[in-house]
Amino acid sequence: MSDFDTLIKNGLIITAADRFHADIGIKDGRIAALGQALGDAAEVIDAQGLWVMPGGIDAHCHLDQPLGDGAVMADGFHSGTRSAACGGTTTVIPFAAQQKGQSLRAAVDDYHRRSEGQAFIDYAFHMIVTDPTETVLKEELPALIAEGYSSFKIYLTYDDLKLNDREVLEVLAMARREGAMVMVHAENADCIAYLTELLEACGKTAPYYHGEAHSAIAEREATHRAISLAELVDVPLLIVHVSGPEAIEQIRWAQSRGLRVYGETCPQYLMLTAQDLDQEGFAGAKCVCSPPPRDPAAQQAVWQGLETGVFQVFSSDHAPFRYEDPKGKKLHGDQAAFQHIPNGIPGLETRLPILFSEGVVQERIDATRFVALTATNPAKIYGLYPRKGTIAIGSDADLTLWDRAARTTVRNAELHHAVDYTPYEGLELTGSPVLTLCRGRVVARDGKPTGEPGYGRFLECDRPQPARPRGFSKGF
Repeated sequence: MSDFDTLIKNGLIITAADRFHADIGIKDGRIAALGQALGDAAEVIDAQGLWVMPGGIDAHCHLDQPLGDGAVMADGFHSGTRSAACGGTTTVIPFAAQQKGQSLRAAVDDYHRRSEGQAFIDYAFHMIVTDPTETVLKEELPALIAEGYSSFKIYLTYDDLKLNDREVLEVLAMARREGAMVMVHAENADCIAYLTELLEACGKTAPYYHGEAHSAIAEREATHRAISLAELVDVPLLIVHVSGPEAIEQIRWAQSRGLRVYGETCPQYLMLTAQDLDQEGFAGAKCVCSPPPRDPAAQQAVWQGLETGVFQVFSSDHAPFRYEDPKGKKLHGDQAAFQHIPNGIPGLETRLPILFSEGVVQERIDATRFVALTATNPAKIYGLYPRKGTIAIGSDADLTLWDRAARTTVRNAELHHAVDYTPYEGLELTGSPVLTLCRGRVVARDGKPTGEPGYGRFLECDRPQPARPRGFSKGF
């Protein structure tokens, strides 16, 4: 009888803390041994010349999320997790979104129905809280957090999602009591509405003007306000999809004062600019997302934030709408004003290769920080560590083998999502995930899926240590 189910030999192991040569013995889906001359295995994978890293965790993506305006997301759990696996990701955390007037429990139950039997890789759920009634705050949320849904997102913009400041405070106080991690979409709704009205009055409604309406000032103000409210309550906070220096300055300021404020950014803020919204005809709609891409100076500020530790998480914010689809980007036709274009761009499969090529290969960040941003920190912040996000004895055997010299060109025809475009078409990359294992099983090889839907398991998340307050009593 073999000592292990799988043995990965001769690779260079890279974690968020270390780089070392060792073999990895896998048994029953977990890492059972690290060392040399480990013994026999039913399957041996030779990783000579490859880097072996923890499988990626995409901690911010949207899959089969019900929407109230008639738009339909292109990717559900089947195509979305298949695509993620091919890009080196082994865990995704999408959103069970509460609709106004709906029970939060009902939203979670519905999301389980949507995901059942569909996933190629493991997954957890964040929640989206849009209607923090007394029942939600005192009964549903505490019970759901205890059951393993220990993070949720709130919005400061969008009419059907946003909370007012009092509601934010009530939600933050509940999170402090229950040990949950709060994510915030920080944009000032009234600023955006005001600028939108001015632009529309001047006939400036093309996709490009989405970026003008979603001003960096609106993002800065909302980021500062969210941080201030969290400081008042003494609760940690994570600001998601940060786009440029204005919001980065607010996060850095909070961190310098010892506040537990975390930051997340995404590939679009490294690779796209406002000019990508200014394409011929309606094509700029492909790059409409919020906050929008800004300018080259903002890109450099985001890179600096990744390098210096302002950001802890690098996610895709995958929000998949087809372009040529009356239920996608053209929901209101190909002449629609920017405010009626569904928000979001695809990125599950390209997230890791972009950061590896443009970050690690270009020496903007090192490989250990790459692992921290894409796997270890998300696992810690969302209550999955050390089960996920590291290479250690007892951890799940979620691994990605990287050929750091492989050259690829992004082509939508070769991606595995269900979206009819990628904003990164033609981008040349160096470094590629050539083998992805989820709990010891190969789920992708050479950029092609080898797994099967239904293999992925739902993950209950612990109350994360980074969500603990600093300890100052606020009398509640």
